[in-house]
Amino acid sequence: MSDQKCRYCGTLIKHSFCDLGTAPLSNAFLSEKQLTEREIYYPLHPKVCSSCFLVQLPQFQTPGEIFQEYAYFSSYSSSWVEHVKTYTDHAIKRFDLNQKSQVIEIASNDGYLLSHFKERNIPILGIEPAENVAASAIEKGIPTRVQFFGVESARKMQAEDILADLLIGNNVLAHVPDLHDFVGGMKLILKERGRITLEFPHLLTLIEQNQFDTIYHEHFSYFSLFTVKQIFLKHKLKIFDVDTLETHGGSIRIYLCHEEDETEKPAQAVTDLLEKESAAGLNRIETYTAFSGKVEETRLGCLSFLISLKYDEKKVAGYGAPAKGNTLLNYCGIRSDLLPYTVDQNPYKQGKFLPGSRIPVCHPDKIRETKPDYLIILPWNLKDEIMSQMSFIREWGGKFVVPIPRTQVFS
Repeated sequence: MSDQKCRYCGTLIKHSFCDLGTAPLSNAFLSEKQLTEREIYYPLHPKVCSSCFLVQLPQFQTPGEIFQEYAYFSSYSSSWVEHVKTYTDHAIKRFDLNQKSQVIEIASNDGYLLSHFKERNIPILGIEPAENVAASAIEKGIPTRVQFFGVESARKMQAEDILADLLIGNNVLAHVPDLHDFVGGMKLILKERGRITLEFPHLLTLIEQNQFDTIYHEHFSYFSLFTVKQIFLKHKLKIFDVDTLETHGGSIRIYLCHEEDETEKPAQAVTDLLEKESAAGLNRIETYTAFSGKVEETRLGCLSFLISLKYDEKKVAGYGAPAKGNTLLNYCGIRSDLLPYTVDQNPYKQGKFLPGSRIPVCHPDKIRETKPDYLIILPWNLKDEIMSQMSFIREWGGKFVVPIPRTQVFS
């Protein structure tokens, strides 16, 4: 990795952000048969560019290999579905969308978002590379192109006169190894007065809340507003507004249009957030290199807690099988001796085993059967939703545990 260059500006990268050791791909769930086979581990060591401050991982596999069969279906999170419903209402009103508008979503997953536009009779199109997930959307009547997005696919859409009044990308920018190809494609299919909204986890929150588990191989890059503004300006797209969101532990939604479009003036929120990032030191390399100390502290605290429960003969289980959970478990060295099983609502994951740790994933009914004393919430960003769903564990004195930013117990 000594010759790793920044995927945005090409600068040779020398500074470590944090070293999380090695791990298999976070969504490479194992069948029982595969437990006798070897897994491939890759370094999980993000670095930071000293020129543009883009935090990034090197690319070990192509997006095609990662997303050939994808385990994440957005519609299984009720809070996320509610979030996109609120967004839909907001976007329709703000951008005056109607039956003559064209809404295109990149990385449309199982159609959970576009379905809300469809209900309002607004023309939609999804672009989703994972065949198994796209098939679910198509079954719901969501028109979906099964492909990766970039300049080449955008030019084909241009030739078909498929252009966006609203172009949406939620939690996709981090998954893109070639930022210039992706953003260049967005520029091509955006109408002259079109608008773009993109949501992604905010690097500032990742650092402040010690959310190192959101780092995994599918996420090639980690963005501040400062850095992402540079990337889009390179392609003559300007950010004119920004929202701070609670989703995924702390995200931002940026609003963009063509640089030459004078109908949108930069909102004060953009200036305010850039100043906040500057005050937090996101324009200083020392801020990034100091992060690894916080990560190590959380690892030791989580391990100590689980080991103490083991000595006290307490029953422990996990809730959820998210990608972030696999980063946490593999970095901490947690296996089934400390966490015997986890549960997940997604039938695709049930009956399989987590990559690396090989902890079995079960149906949520197993919680009632085994009555654990402590339930470890791996998708901590959904803590409130999960604690409400699983509130019955209090009947036998069960408690909830959230591992990030540090191990906390909730009765």
